[in-house]
Amino acid sequence: MTTAPPDLEPARASVERIATSVEQVISGKPEAIRLALVALLAEGHLLIEDVPGVGKTMLAKALARSLDCTMHRIQFTPDLLPGDVTGVSVFDQSTGTFEFRPGAVFANIVLGDEINRASPKTQSALLEAMEEQQVTVDGHTYPLPQPFMVIATQNPVEMEGTYPLPEAQRDRFLMQISLGYPDRNAEVAMLETHETHDPLAALTAVADAETLRRLREVTRSVYAAEGIKRYVVDIVAATRHEPLLRLGASPRSSVHLLQASKALALLRGRDHVLPDDVQALAGPVLAHRVLLSTQAHLDRHSTTAVIADVVARVPVP
Repeated sequence: MTTAPPDLEPARASVERIATSVEQVISGKPEAIRLALVALLAEGHLLIEDVPGVGKTMLAKALARSLDCTMHRIQFTPDLLPGDVTGVSVFDQSTGTFEFRPGAVFANIVLGDEINRASPKTQSALLEAMEEQQVTVDGHTYPLPQPFMVIATQNPVEMEGTYPLPEAQRDRFLMQISLGYPDRNAEVAMLETHETHDPLAALTAVADAETLRRLREVTRSVYAAEGIKRYVVDIVAATRHEPLLRLGASPRSSVHLLQASKALALLRGRDHVLPDDVQALAGPVLAHRVLLSTQAHLDRHSTTAVIADVVARVPVP
């Protein structure tokens, strides 16, 4: 018998307020908003990949504005330098010492727009920040503000002059999602809304940094039975033996999948994780971390479909 986290219902109410706030800007995409909230509660980073104009940046901005937290936007371009992201040490002639000037990564929510347009050296500047919540410049380590989250966007088209994210960096994103095109009714509603005002400008914060910290504490307290943990490990391990994949999911994937499953259980009003939660998130959490074999590429398989097949074959506890 599990003990329900004492703040379960207040936490769910807070999350619902954030979701309702974001939906004022992004209409017709409740699933994408739900996944973004899962990443937020699970203390992970989010990669949004989709074609131009479907609301990737708008979703990130709406999420940030719904929280009374600091937000910095980084427009990744080929000439962006690592110091622009992490910060630089500047010599102060009046004192004869070096003074650290923080870069754009020093914020609660960092929006990295079109991250694949920056050079690999600049992309790697985010690695330490995303994994260890700190940056090191000139031998000195500086902790980042808490809570901290990176939301990055990239386009799967217009690949000229871009630098695909290396596997090591993709693995640091808890999940990758796509928005897709809105349905007809949602697109008509969008036209009517944007015709008179900018919904993003009218958005006000419905939670603050302290609320988000409490929500994450409640998420960590959601119960995961031993059988659930073994189920997560079995799914991740199965990707490493899948013939259609030349690179399976990492051990970090297991940690992220369990964290995300706890967040989804909270969103669904439960104090414990079920296999359904794990199955629902296996695709968004694992698909961007694995690599298809050459033959799988030729046969036009997708990583999402391969992960779904893997999950279907793993015995459910």
